Amino acid sequence: MIDAGPGYGGKAMKSAMRIAIVWTGILGALLSAAAWAAYAPPRPALAQEPRKDYLTPLESDQIRDAYTVSERVKLFLKFAEDRLQKIDYELQRKDHDRDWSDRIWGLINAYTGCVDDASDFLESGLEKQENLRPGTKELEKRAKEFLPKIRELRANPALAKFQSDLDDAIQATQDAADTAAKVAKELSAAPERRKP
Repeated sequence: MIDAGPGYGGKAMKSAMRIAIVWTGILGALLSAAAWAAYAPPRPALAQEPRKDYLTPLESDQIRDAYTVSERVKLFLKFAEDRLQKIDYELQRKDHDRDWSDRIWGLINAYTGCVDDASDFLESGLEKQENLRPGTKELEKRAKEFLPKIRELRANPALAKFQSDLDDAIQATQDAADTAAKVAKELSAAPERRKP
């Protein structure tokens, strides 16, 4: 055995002990975290709805904070109208940058999503037994306004490559009109609830 001189064995031993203690601590922390993850109860679902990809954070907050189904329906229709106005703005721009197509595609699909959600909320509201007449009237009115506008966009040569997306938008608008008519029919069979 080679003698490294006085005190060398003690320093090497202390250094090895420190490393072993650090590694033991790290390994213990990792095992504790793994054990906690394996036996931890599942986290409860969030009370709020996940944000829709086509809504801004402010719009999502407005939808979440709306008290009634009719208020939510009206908000979704307002956002749908906003997307149509933005499409008009994009069509009027003279310079189409490289992101123009992506913006148009996003706006068309956001319009479709808003109209679909307005329709879905109205239909699901039948189970809640609340006054849906304001939302139903708004959906009927807006669907009649939106349908010719979407058909006009579909006929626009500048939007030729978006025909399929515009067909989906037309279908969503027609479905929303049908939903409004169906809900209106069911509401007419039930007496209107009056506020006390």
